[in-house]
Amino acid sequence: MNRNNWLFTGLWVLTLLMASPTQAAEQKLTVLNPLGQPPAITKVPMAPRLDTLAGKTIYIVDIGFTDTHRLFTEMQSLLGVRYPDTKWEVRTKIGTYFEDDPKLWAEIKAQGHGMIIGVGH
Repeated sequence: MNRNNWLFTGLWVLTLLMASPTQAAEQKLTVLNPLGQPPAITKVPMAPRLDTLAGKTIYIVDIGFTDTHRLFTEMQSLLGVRYPDTKWEVRTKIGTYFEDDPKLWAEIKAQGHGMIIGVGH
């Protein structure tokens, strides 16, 4: 054990020794029950599949996971060769996975026909 661990352990033991048994017996502890009713799940169907990619704009959205932007730009190049009549747009979402990016979603709704979102590797 290094010096800091010994110091922490010593302080912890000293605190236990200084607390009187009567104080510990008189304290009340409130515990919350973790069980309950979860909210009902509303199923949201997937978007209908496009009949063709020709003439469409597909967004590839990077959520900012480490080193994925490089992967998605490579995907854009490969998909551009495989589907030359399709426009592939790579965008990086602001914030974390759990944060909203209304500006990006509005751009995709206005100009895109589909989206691939990458959540990391």
